[in-house]
Amino acid sequence: MASKNTFSQFFSRDKTFRPKKRFEPGTMKFNLHKQANASLNSGIDLKEVVKLPPGEDMNDWIAVHVVDFFNRINLLYGTVCEYCTEQTCPTMSGGPKYEYHWCDGQTYKKPTALPAPNYIALLMEWVEAQINDENIFPVKVGVPFPKNYQQIVKKILTRLFRVFVHVYIHHFDKLVALGAEAHVNTCYKHFYYFVTEYNLVDKKELEPLRDMTAKICH
Repeated sequence: MASKNTFSQFFSRDKTFRPKKRFEPGTMKFNLHKQANASLNSGIDLKEVVKLPPGEDMNDWIAVHVVDFFNRINLLYGTVCEYCTEQTCPTMSGGPKYEYHWCDGQTYKKPTALPAPNYIALLMEWVEAQINDENIFPVKVGVPFPKNYQQIVKKILTRLFRVFVHVYIHHFDKLVALGAEAHVNTCYKHFYYFVTEYNLVDKKELEPLRDMTAKICH
């Protein structure tokens, strides 16, 4: 099992992609974050790690993991971003069968084909804006989550999953060359077990990595 330091060692090659969101010490979410990381680093079965601790709020538990996955996937992509260019990856794809178009309802009002690095940069900026919005992810005790919270979370995690798809299918050889394969697999397994435990990503979205998932997620 990869420790926090090991992840930092592998996932810090590019300063553009670094952890951008942290919980303030002393807050309930910070304590949950520490609890989740302690379990992850202890070698416990990842299927058990994702389960809601007794007495904890489900929305808080999901929020902590959304932020953690954003940070980890952001760093993960940073390890290969120098190889992911408009020339090598002119579309945001996951092999020949899957292509993702960007739509944010503002700058890109209709689904638009973009080179993978552009798509992923917009994706990360969009996710960061969501998790820094205290109307969506409240930080003060007693402030409720919005009614559409689960819907927003599903969209965030679905989009983050697409980064896994692109990296695994188009840049996995680079991860292997860097010696980061096992660490990326651990990150992916943690993500996969979490989103399937709480039905946060539709099965059809998981399809591009179905064969690999069957091999590493037992």
